[in-house]
Amino acid sequence: MPATTAPDRVERLLRAMYSLVLYVLTPITVYHLIWRGFRQSAYFERWGERYAGFGPPRATRVLWVHAVSVGEVNAAIPLVDALLARRPDLRLLVTTITPTGSARVGALWGDRVDHAYLPYDLPGAVARFLRHFRPYAALIMETELWPNLLFGCRDHGVPVYVLNARLSARSLRGYRALAPLVARALRTVRGIGAQSHADARRFVRLGAEPACVQETGNLKFDLALPPSVVAFGRDCRARRAARLAWIAASTHVDEEAAVIALHRRLRGRWPDLLLMWAPRHPERFRAVAEQATAAGFRTLRRSEDRWATAHCDVFVIDTLGELLNFYACADVAFVGGSLQEVGGHNLLEPAATGTPIVTGPHLHNFADISHRLVAAGALRVGADEAAVGQALESMLADPELRARMADAGRALVESGRGALE
Repeated sequence: MPATTAPDRVERLLRAMYSLVLYVLTPITVYHLIWRGFRQSAYFERWGERYAGFGPPRATRVLWVHAVSVGEVNAAIPLVDALLARRPDLRLLVTTITPTGSARVGALWGDRVDHAYLPYDLPGAVARFLRHFRPYAALIMETELWPNLLFGCRDHGVPVYVLNARLSARSLRGYRALAPLVARALRTVRGIGAQSHADARRFVRLGAEPACVQETGNLKFDLALPPSVVAFGRDCRARRAARLAWIAASTHVDEEAAVIALHRRLRGRWPDLLLMWAPRHPERFRAVAEQATAAGFRTLRRSEDRWATAHCDVFVIDTLGELLNFYACADVAFVGGSLQEVGGHNLLEPAATGTPIVTGPHLHNFADISHRLVAAGALRVGADEAAVGQALESMLADPELRARMADAGRALVESGRGALE
């Protein structure tokens, strides 16, 4: 049980100061939604939910799972699937904060779960959200430590568990300004299932009760590879025959020029090499297609052309929910968010499909997994764009190396299962 079960004078003062700042900044949230809406139109929709305006409740016994965006939703797949199978008496509510996360929830589970946007961390909005859904319990994925949300759950009698919890050294430093408040909020949490021993120690340093923190492993290892992914990869490879292909996945805007340059470099050696390109954010789909065309590459898009033809140089994956399929199509995968200081993205998906992996050096959000993949021989980390290019070139040139890395990745994923139970 958490050490702090009731608010005291210090907590009230800290919460009041924190909430006052949030209320003062509330107009900025409107500008943010408008700004994002011009880039992704779905941000113009369902504004009421951002401030805890909801329709009639759909169920009385609600189990709430919060997953920020696509990455956390994907991590929650084994958990949500198991809960749907084992607890039919509970209605699952899955919340996100991004439209892409919302779309992913819909694609995965349809009307088998309810979806809503989690409102901003304003005390009034949090209270309305909790009174509306009255969740049986809250299962928060990874690192969503909003003080008013955690305190609100305690005040409304909703037990909170942080699952697949991760906290990088950088994130720990980032909480310094709010450390006294966050530490108190963490002590209201019933349990924290940390991805690694290092994550567990950092949560304790941040203020969690040691008795409430357990190292459970990473749920991403428990992702079952659907047979359809294997079939899709086989079909895709057959379509391109002996042609080599690499995928640049989950790339960010500051990595796009590097992807173009890397593809140009690699095609100097393999003139028919195919690049399959999956930007991280949907608002970049059109932009990367235009960049590839401007660079002189014959470019097709998944949404319009369905498949890469024999004369296609760059194939932009501008659809959601298909990344795992296209990992299975590639000979080598570059996982983005790693050449700029984003902290990396899910490395276990390409490993599970048996695709050798290359990244840049910025992997602080996946430090444990990246170290394990490197030690197993399934991942190569380049210090910069040039080093990433060298790694890609050496892997594309050596089928036996790719086979060893593929086997190592699959074996590591299989050995890491168990966090779900």
